[in-house]
Amino acid sequence: MLGQDTQVADDKGFIKDTTTAGFRADVIAESAKQPVLVDFWAPWCGPCKQLTPVLERAVKAADGKVRLVKMNIDEHPQIAGQLGIQSIPAVIAFQNGQPADGFMGALPEGQVKAFIERLVGPLRSEADELVEAGEEAFANAEYDVAAEAFGRAASLQAGHLKALAGQARSLIELGQLEEARAILEALPPTAERDQGVVAARAALEIAEQAAEAGDVGELTARLATDPNDHQARFDLAIALNAKGKRDEASDALVEIIKRNRSWNDEAARKQLLQFFEGWGPVDPDTIAGRRKLSTVLFS
Repeated sequence: MLGQDTQVADDKGFIKDTTTAGFRADVIAESAKQPVLVDFWAPWCGPCKQLTPVLERAVKAADGKVRLVKMNIDEHPQIAGQLGIQSIPAVIAFQNGQPADGFMGALPEGQVKAFIERLVGPLRSEADELVEAGEEAFANAEYDVAAEAFGRAASLQAGHLKALAGQARSLIELGQLEEARAILEALPPTAERDQGVVAARAALEIAEQAAEAGDVGELTARLATDPNDHQARFDLAIALNAKGKRDEASDALVEIIKRNRSWNDEAARKQLLQFFEGWGPVDPDTIAGRRKLSTVLFS
């Protein structure tokens, strides 16, 4: 029976190992339903070990729009020989029973995704849909709903930075700072370049500062007594931001910059920039705050 030796490698059947006997059922017949990528590899091939997990993540993210079939050419050399494959890793995409596209070598994840999108169009996984739902809930201040959506997305797609950063930010808003910190500390160093991760880290630092901030009334009273008490104004900015009064918080920091730009090694300017990171680069409060800062710095 064709395909009797084939082993399913994931619970949804998106990824399989095949044999020469199983190739017709697993690839030729299956490619009539959706494209099938055939990963020709061997145990001794170093680049194959790099490419295979990248392919698996991309195929799982495609959520059924494409299948991956892996063939060990040491054990099953016949198909690779018939297709003229002379070096590995090699990936051939089959559609409607025929080779449609392919590539050789260990491509990075972005290029693998682009290759799949050439076959099936833009990819939108269940994890991506959950992230979008999480972002909508977060914007509506439904932080518990957002945290659940982001968490489900992260469980569906390992390493989904938008999901992980969103989950961390939602937990921060819920006051669960230790849980948020655990998520962020578990991220790889390469995640530091992701804007969402940067924003989440900034939000965590701001939240931790807010936990130590003084009372708004007391700080305001100190400023009424001494308008040049920059530390009181700085602490007031943090306390105001913690209460969601972003405009007033940025005004307080800008006022310090006006009065003494170099105070405490430009602490006010640095804090304002951290606010911008935590709020997000396109947030209206960030845009308004940048205008205020630019007016002070460049006027």
